[in-house]
Amino acid sequence: MAGSGFAALPSPPYFAVVFSSQRSEGDQAAYADAAERMLALAAQQPGYLGVESTRGADGFGITVSYWQTEEAILAWRRHAEHTLVRERGRRDWYRHFEVRVARVERAYGIKAVAPEKDHEVSL
Repeated sequence: MAGSGFAALPSPPYFAVVFSSQRSEGDQAAYADAAERMLALAAQQPGYLGVESTRGADGFGITVSYWQTEEAILAWRRHAEHTLVRERGRRDWYRHFEVRVARVERAYGIKAVAPEKDHEVSL
């Protein structure tokens, strides 16, 4: 799924929508297509900042999308195509899901620098 890895985000404050879900056995190909489409469509919305997403082999996944404002989140929620996909997800793709919306006040982390590899010289 696209959206893997860390999102490049501005300094806070901004908003995070945390979508935790347990997949059902529904149509895997249709789900993958819809997930890719939603990531691409979300990225086109005003106020969208980025996404981080992962899913385990057991079907449990977490997707965090980042937004400039709550208004941008609500506009995305009301987007017609997103609404249709959400309805299909409830019906066909998820056994359980939770959505949480939070304001990010602080953000920090570390990015390790890979050590330089020794260079062998062959003569």
